[in-house]
Amino acid sequence: MFNHLLSLLIWLPVAGAIPVLLAGSARPSLARWLSLLVAVLTFVVSLFLLVQYNPTGAAMQLVESHLWIASWGVHYGLAVDGISVALIVMTTFVGILVVAGAWEVIQDKPHQYMAAMLILEGLLIGVFCATDALLFYALFEAILIPMFILIGIWGGPRRVYATLKFFIYTFFGSVFMLIALLYLYQKAHTFDLATLAALPLTFKEQAWIFFAFLIAFAIKVPMVPVHTWLPDAHVEAPTGGSVVLAAVMLKVGTYGMLRFILPIVPDAGAHFAWLVIVLSLVAIVYIGYVALVQEDMKKLVAYSSVAHMGFVTLGIFIAFMLVREQGHTDMALLGMQGAMVQMISHGFVSGAMFTCIGVMYDRTHTRLIKDYGGVINVMPWFGFFYVLFAMANCGLPGTSGFVGEFMVILSSFSASPWIALFAAFTLIIGAGYTLWLVKRVLWGEIGNQHVAEMKEINARETFVLGAFAAAVLALGIWPQPLVHLMDGSVAQLVQQLAIHKI
Repeated sequence: MFNHLLSLLIWLPVAGAIPVLLAGSARPSLARWLSLLVAVLTFVVSLFLLVQYNPTGAAMQLVESHLWIASWGVHYGLAVDGISVALIVMTTFVGILVVAGAWEVIQDKPHQYMAAMLILEGLLIGVFCATDALLFYALFEAILIPMFILIGIWGGPRRVYATLKFFIYTFFGSVFMLIALLYLYQKAHTFDLATLAALPLTFKEQAWIFFAFLIAFAIKVPMVPVHTWLPDAHVEAPTGGSVVLAAVMLKVGTYGMLRFILPIVPDAGAHFAWLVIVLSLVAIVYIGYVALVQEDMKKLVAYSSVAHMGFVTLGIFIAFMLVREQGHTDMALLGMQGAMVQMISHGFVSGAMFTCIGVMYDRTHTRLIKDYGGVINVMPWFGFFYVLFAMANCGLPGTSGFVGEFMVILSSFSASPWIALFAAFTLIIGAGYTLWLVKRVLWGEIGNQHVAEMKEINARETFVLGAFAAAVLALGIWPQPLVHLMDGSVAQLVQQLAIHKI
């Protein structure tokens, strides 16, 4: 089994979606239990990655390679490093919570909803372990389909607008990526990522390829100014769709930067690092203020996601400045580690925040902040979880939200105190919009009759929120296992930053 562990992880949820679909709308209970069984099995299999993977090595491990398209030299190539393992385990963990969270909520075609979620999970796992550029691209595009279906069928009143905007934005960026890959293939006659990383390229070639990749991945993150599809997608998506979108799908963009920009076009990456750093700081500061004025809870958290993902891109590209201009490899390593920890942390915190909003929406069918007030008086246990996740969103020490951001700010200070100052603004702005949200929703007198009739969270909801809480606290209190898991891989990436191709 271990020889094909990655294939099993990809195809188990995809194949598991077939019996879920066959259960049909006539047997919704069977479809739900089958979905949960498949999700749990996928998570259990993913834990074997932690057993099999050797974190002290920098090379890709658990390698699978089979000729796929012989005429083009395309391989079905899979392998993982520590970053991939962390993202895959997080994906399978969130997969269980998404299925459990939708148990009673999705009443229309639950078998199709659950099947779409399982297929999306399998495709995302494939993205995180693909070592052939064309296979990566195919999976990169394929994840759009189940998400398009999830928002388009089970979304809100403006779901058609949101799905089209989401699809057009992301597909537009993918076109540039495909052009860059075809150019690289024309020079290397292979799509193997390791071979492409060793391909000699002039600066002009690197610059064009850099911007092609940057457009594709920046839309996926998303970065300013190509972020406007995200709030609409989140607002219209069902709760499970928002959780997967924020917790996992956004990470595909930053993961792509690590796999394509850093090793293939290092000189262009170093030259244009300032641009990504500026855009990251704009996301951290400006988008925080945009979040502050939102009236819809989902939009507020969606803009918050853009700001927090700005820390990931900042940590990745500040490493270029530290290595190339100052020779501070230790601080570059710290910044890159912080970016990776922030990726995982944001997955848990944002997923938890959207789940909390979904819990309230299921009871009142409104996401507007003004329609709440005093919720903690009728739902004290829910209030406990909501405050915990809000504190993590602010970056409170002891929660996962603090660890990655602090590491990135610390490394940024070595590069430039001004960059660190602007980055640290998120602690103030984030506290502003998050605490104000909590004050208006949870505290005070009961706002209206709809709030008075809200029921406390049930056992299923307690399990989902409790699992998120355990992840947020575990990573916040003891981040060392995650840092150790990714240490060898991050060190390898930092070494690649120093490589000159010209």
